[in-house]
Amino acid sequence: MTKKAWGGWVLATIALSAFVIGGISVMAGLIMVGFMGARDIWGWGEARSIGYLFFLVGACLSVFGVLAMRIMRNRY
Repeated sequence: MTKKAWGGWVLATIALSAFVIGGISVMAGLIMVGFMGARDIWGWGEARSIGYLFFLVGACLSVFGVLAMRIMRNRY
């Protein structure tokens, strides 16, 4: 494989991983906000505040994954 082909595979792996992890994080955040509410999670804080964090970080990861996939599609 050429160096350019390896770069495409690496970017594809990073993009897909970020997209999947972001989606799982978004869903976990929604579950924490919607169902767990004001419960304390392992001494870290309320489930609602951690849920908002998971939701926003997951949304950012999903957007990053989609943008990386678009770059990969157009460049490789």
